[in-house]
Amino acid sequence: MRPASTASGLTVALAGGGTGGHVIPLLAVAHELRRRGHDAFFIGTRRGLESQLVPAQGFPIEYIEIGAWNRAGWRQQLQTLAQLPGAILDSRRILTRRRVNALLSLGGYVAAPPLIAARWARIPVAALEPNAMPGLVTRRLRRWIDRALLSFDETRQYLPGVACELTGLPVRAEFFEIPPRPPGQPRSLLVTGGSQGSRKLNEACRESWPHFAAAGWPVTFVHQYGRQHRDFRQAFEAAGVPGSAVEFIEDMPAAFRAADLIICRSGAGAVAEVAAAGKPALLVPFPFAADDHQAKNAAAMERAGAASVVRDAALNGRRLFELVMGLSDAELVAMGNAARRFSRPDAAQRAAEILEELSQ
Repeated sequence: MRPASTASGLTVALAGGGTGGHVIPLLAVAHELRRRGHDAFFIGTRRGLESQLVPAQGFPIEYIEIGAWNRAGWRQQLQTLAQLPGAILDSRRILTRRRVNALLSLGGYVAAPPLIAARWARIPVAALEPNAMPGLVTRRLRRWIDRALLSFDETRQYLPGVACELTGLPVRAEFFEIPPRPPGQPRSLLVTGGSQGSRKLNEACRESWPHFAAAGWPVTFVHQYGRQHRDFRQAFEAAGVPGSAVEFIEDMPAAFRAADLIICRSGAGAVAEVAAAGKPALLVPFPFAADDHQAKNAAAMERAGAASVVRDAALNGRRLFELVMGLSDAELVAMGNAARRFSRPDAAQRAAEILEELSQ
């Protein structure tokens, strides 16, 4: 039997972790739930980024022991199989002790045990699916999902029998507040491979500098090179490239605001931020992403006219220079307008509403 809601409202468990892309959208929903008078807490692992991000935002977190499966070696998969029964039992105890009314899953290996435990306890489950191709956990356990909250309409084809709704991925409000910006001179390029950086993007940009210089084409770079590539800044400064190179950009909405073109990977979080900001993008899908979901995200944006896409293997300095040079101001404006049509400013609010509906 589903537990009754507490006097302060509902209690909702949020499951997902490992990377910022799995945690940050859930945090946006958690804040909205709190604003509505509900209690929200997380289920994750101690080694995932959720162990840092969630407590810093003031939310409780319960820990389980579970490892990766998809794209993991056979030893890791055996270890994960051995951990699974205990992780499910621990999740069941957590859900029962906290008298949970609903579970929100963002998929990934962390979400599987809580999702199974929730179905065992007859607790309704909503899945937040940010990618065009759903993750392994969401696909395999779709029969136990009551509602799927999608970012791409084409995701429906992979979830037959599931009640799906196009809600978008929760993104920081500051991205939606960025006004349209006509492309300027010099053209400002924001390059980001995420907090860890991207070796491929860094190398391609480094190779492109001589091409831009030889062409005399006015361009500035704002480049987040990542914590794993600290030698990049010295090369940037030695080359005398206009702009700045930093290990990590603290105020990413401000960086988006000043950019004429975003050059980045096509993970769900990056694509959602591009859409929310209404910015044109050059997307370079990470070729080793699980189920090749980044390529599918990028293809959806490209079909809508919101981005240009280049394969990782095809990217080099010359190609990057040609792609940037080949985009007219009018094309950049059109791409930005198309990107904004993907944005869903009320994604966190709608996710909270669906969790309330499931708990009735």
